[in-house]
Amino acid sequence: MKLTLRQTFIIARRDFLAVVATPTFLLFLLAPLFMIILGGLGGSGASQVAQSSANASRIAIIATPEDEADLRAAEKRLRPLLDRFGGPPELQYVPMHADPKMTAYGLLKSNKADYIAVMYGPLEQPEIIHHPRATGSSAFLAELAEQTLRTRKGGLFGDMALSKATVTATQTSVSSVGGRQTTGYLAVFTIFLVTLLLAGQSVGMLAEEKSNKVIEILAAAAPLEAVFLGKLIGMFGVALLFVGFWGGLAAIAVTAIPELLAAASLQPAIGMPTFLILCGLYFTMAYMLLGAVFLGVGGQAGTIREIQMLSLPITVFQVAMFGLSSAAAGSPGSSVARFAEVFPFSSPFAMAARAATDASLWPHLLALLWQGLWVAITIWIAARLFRVGVLKSGSWKSAFGFGRSKLA
Repeated sequence: MKLTLRQTFIIARRDFLAVVATPTFLLFLLAPLFMIILGGLGGSGASQVAQSSANASRIAIIATPEDEADLRAAEKRLRPLLDRFGGPPELQYVPMHADPKMTAYGLLKSNKADYIAVMYGPLEQPEIIHHPRATGSSAFLAELAEQTLRTRKGGLFGDMALSKATVTATQTSVSSVGGRQTTGYLAVFTIFLVTLLLAGQSVGMLAEEKSNKVIEILAAAAPLEAVFLGKLIGMFGVALLFVGFWGGLAAIAVTAIPELLAAASLQPAIGMPTFLILCGLYFTMAYMLLGAVFLGVGGQAGTIREIQMLSLPITVFQVAMFGLSSAAAGSPGSSVARFAEVFPFSSPFAMAARAATDASLWPHLLALLWQGLWVAITIWIAARLFRVGVLKSGSWKSAFGFGRSKLA
């Protein structure tokens, strides 16, 4: 019995130290903390998108300097009464020009802010044009005109209305700023989720073929870079089959229930056909980048346990890229967005978000070339690490061009 217990504890100690005495165990131990922090980053990105969408709404009054002063005074009295119930959006005053009607419709079609209601004309008979969803804002503008006239007349007219507004609901074909940002965030989230779900399948492939010596046969028949790229393309074909199956089901659902597409209200600035093509290309690049990293990990790992331990830091890093790209989607054109667009592993997500908010096509051509270059670099590094660390062919210095190769 004593011998059995001693052997049991020896085995238990061996397995315990095999897991704990590794550099990656600390990352494994702190994984929940990382997930909470990075999940908070993703949540703050979504919150920022929603906040910026709400802050993008504007209402405007095209007025003379004299009317503007009186309208501001009336707004100062009315707005505190309404802000406790949500209140109208920010009101901007636009100087009166030769054609106020054209100016008003130009504001509703603006790409820089979501003008949802605009008032112009004399305060006795103002014209108010608004989006169908902005009836409350148009009523606020009409009440401003009424209260301004009452203040001027000294309130001597009792219940008689002094202002008779003409309210017209209009629908422009220009997508809203908030709608474009929401579309960008949905693109980031979808590409991230599908990539993370599918790219991880490649991590165990190389470890399995390494254990049964198949990889050595392949390495003798073809360059390792070609082996890695071939495996990556093969797994990408599986991913395309998965995406095609579920994408087909989604298309059938949208065709059968058109209200689903209307509820989604996807409004990319670059146009829906081009946007979908770019999202497909960026999904390809994101999969290739993450899949190449996972192949390199699988090549270094010898057991399933090592695969799991090494895969965790990559997953945490990928969630960080999602948080960074979400923040970029919520603040297009900012320094955070520019960094996310340039950094290779966040670039596919951030550029998909940019396609929703920016109609320019040439930055995407540059980004795809940049990402393709980093796919090649990642595969090259993974192949060199596998050649030296696993096949024992050459030294670490010679593998990366710092010295002569010392073939085993």
